[in-house]
Amino acid sequence: MQTPSLKIGTRGSRLALAQAHETRRRLMNAHGFAEEAIEIAVMSTAGDRIQDRPLSEVGGKGLFTLEIEEALHDGRIDLAVHSSKDMPTVLPEGLHLSAFLEREDPRDGFIGRSVKRLTDLPEGATVGSSSLRRQALIRRVRPDITVVNFRGNVETRLRKLEEGQVDGTFLAHAGLKRLGLGHVVTELLDPTIFPPAPGQGAIAIESRIGDARIDALLGPLDHRDTHIALICERSFLARLDGSCRTPIAGLAIVSGDRLSFSGMILTPDGREAHEIHGEGSIADAAAIGVDAAERVLALAGPQFFNDWA
Repeated sequence: MQTPSLKIGTRGSRLALAQAHETRRRLMNAHGFAEEAIEIAVMSTAGDRIQDRPLSEVGGKGLFTLEIEEALHDGRIDLAVHSSKDMPTVLPEGLHLSAFLEREDPRDGFIGRSVKRLTDLPEGATVGSSSLRRQALIRRVRPDITVVNFRGNVETRLRKLEEGQVDGTFLAHAGLKRLGLGHVVTELLDPTIFPPAPGQGAIAIESRIGDARIDALLGPLDHRDTHIALICERSFLARLDGSCRTPIAGLAIVSGDRLSFSGMILTPDGREAHEIHGEGSIADAAAIGVDAAERVLALAGPQFFNDWA
């Protein structure tokens, strides 16, 4: 029987390519495909091209997926590989997140130029981050620090740090590990103090709804606990209308048939934050996320997002 041909769509950064190659390796191992049977198609996205402005000003998370999703919808590619935390909660009609690879460490890593920990930075130091969540959390922990927007891929941000443009920066530990750069982290942040973005550390695979052939191929790649955790986290995010314009954190942990969830919403200046916790059966993962969102909204009050959303 002829080996099926697959085409994976991905962004062109080193991290995106590492994730696409990991997906290809797993497909090869699961189904005995030859490497040449699975093509990796590199695509440029608006999020990669726009580097001079914060994403919150030009459209948010969808800027990293639009062109890839158009190719997926049109059948030019068979599946798309993304960082889960980059995925909007509302996907284009006909597409879904059909599989999640096993999650890596979801924590944020601080990389200091002259000190190892965020709390060791001198008063008035400068920290770079493009994430509104990280910016808000930095200001919450160290209100005396100057936070500047810090766009670019992993290598660009590390170069800017080395050049002395900032005194420190934050990157996802999972991405650094996938690039073989885990050693650059000088402090791993406690997720109870510095909670990660929903989906952080997980690779998501997007495909067409009803594509039985692709669903069958992806089935062995889907990691049960990661998928359940992401259902909860993305439900929390969706109820809060989360985007790159909203500092929202959330992390679900699956243990057997139980799930525990912790979430947080913050104002961009970090001065006001509301935390929430929930737990229950894994069968209720989506409901746990929605319930946590409802309760944290009740804590914060109906005006919480109005002034800055």
